[in-house]
Formats: sequence, C-alpha cells, structure tokens
Amino acid sequence: MANLNVNICGVQFKNPVIAASGTFGFGREFNEIYDISCIGGVSTKGTTMEPRLGNPVPRIAEGPSVILNAVGLQNPGVEHFIADDLEFLKSKGVVVIANVAGSTLEDYRNICRRLNGLVDMIELNISCPNVHAGGMALGIKPQNIKEVTRITRAELTKTPLIVKLSPNVESIVVNARVAEEGGADRISLLNTFTGMAIDLERRRPVIANNTGGVSGAGIKPIALRMVYEAAHAVKIPVIGMGGITCGRDALEFMCAGARAVQVGTANFTDPLAIPRIIGEMNEWLDAHNISDVNQIIDTLALN
Repeated sequence: MANLNVNICGVQFKNPVIAASGTFGFGREFNEIYDISCIGGVSTKGTTMEPRLGNPVPRIAEGPSVILNAVGLQNPGVEHFIADDLEFLKSKGVVVIANVAGSTLEDYRNICRRLNGLVDMIELNISCPNVHAGGMALGIKPQNIKEVTRITRAELTKTPLIVKLSPNVESIVVNARVAEEGGADRISLLNTFTGMAIDLERRRPVIANNTGGVSGAGIKPIALRMVYEAAHAVKIPVIGMGGITCGRDALEFMCAGARAVQVGTANFTDPLAIPRIIGEMNEWLDAHNISDVNQIIDTLALN
C-alpha cells in the first residue's frame, strides 16, 4: 500500500481526504456507519458564535449531478461545539478543522479568539453576508478577504488558518493572493456556486431562499480549473474540493496542485464515500507503482 500521509504546514494527516464542512455534521452520525478514525480530517459544520436555526424549508433541491442548498448555517453555536463535539472528534484521531462563520468582522474575531488553541486548524467560511459591506459576502471583494484574514490571523496565535474561497468572484487568482497576503497559512476552494431551481408548475423557486449553493459531481471541471489556477498563484498549500466522488477525482485535484482534498456532497449519495475514496486512491497508486501520494502533487503537464 502507498504512503498516504501528507503534512500541511506542520499538521500531519494520515491521508489527504477531509470531510467537507456542511456535509458531515460533527461526525457522530457517520461514525455510526463506519469508524471515522480512517479519515484524514473533518471540517466541522459551519459554526457561529451563537446558535442558528438556518433558513426556512424547503432548503435543498436535487438536480442532474448536483445539489442546490440554502441551509443557512444551521448550527448549535461554538460553546455547544466545544462542550459536546470537540472531544469526540479528538478521540477519533482525525485532524479537527473548525469551519467558522459570521456576519461581521467582529463575529469572526470573537469566534477565532474562542477557538484559538482548541482545534488543529480554523477554516474561515467567508461566503456569508457582511452587514458592514451592505450585505455583500466577505468572500467576494479582495479587500474584504484580506481584512477578515488579517483580523482573524491576529487572534490565532496557536492555530493555523485556512481561508475557504468562493468561486462566485471575478478572479480566483486575485482572491487567493490577497488571502495569502492577509496571513492565511493555506487556502481551501471552492465553496458552492450560486444557483437556482424552479418549480415550473408553481412558477416559483424550489427552495424558500430562492437561490442557493450548487455542489456535486457536475461542478468538478470548473473546480479543477480554479484549484489549478489558485495553487499556481500562491506559495501556501491549497486544499481542493468540488465534485469529488471517487479516488481518481481526488488524485486529479492533487495532480492539479492540491495538497489535500475535501469530500462533501458525495457523502449524501453514498455514506461510505470517504473510506471508499481512500481505498480507491491506494489502489490507483499501487497500480501505477507510486509508493507515496505526495509524488503526484502538482504533476499536471499542460499541452
């Protein structure tokens, strides 16, 4: 079997496959199906300072090869996570990545201050509206990305910082670079695309929020392109995601320059997706006489 260990800025992963935020909860439900200690890491459900009920239902719609969601960051809040979920995740021996969100810069500052030193990494979800920017998501404008990264980096004296980038931008390269300039230790991408589903009989949007985030296998070609561009625009490590459903998909992202990958929507269609993907990666590497997964990182040869 190939060596699947990867090291990202001093944090050791037993393998490069991470459960993506919003698709895995805090791991307890999946641990009833299989022992999640086989996973490289878990990016938690997006967590805010205070509990959130999320958006009204319906808030999920399925389409060919994609899912549209507008869950609205429903979560029990950071204190509940610390008291009830953190030790469980640590006991499983996975890298614990706390995905955090807020509506203002102060929200991000406070939650990062609270989690500093308690988790292995922080992942900033900056796709939520920022009231100080007229309701615009912090992850859209480069100056906002740089500012929220700078502010949270100052709070994280003991914890590495990941900035999760939105694809709904003018230039993923520019936004990757400003995250790096703001102090990100690594970036992850991509978050969901903005989309809509329509109920033609009712002439109304399917989900109550009207629009939502599009994820799933159908977005993989776009995600691969953006990961490749971002990975070659910055010097910090990149974690890639977007439509990964099998081991070959995961290895393609690493070939494009990602040091690790996150698997999200595939968990909905196949609860055993992550251990299967890890096994398929090993099989492919063995079949191609590659003894270490790190040997495939950034090996794409363009025409």
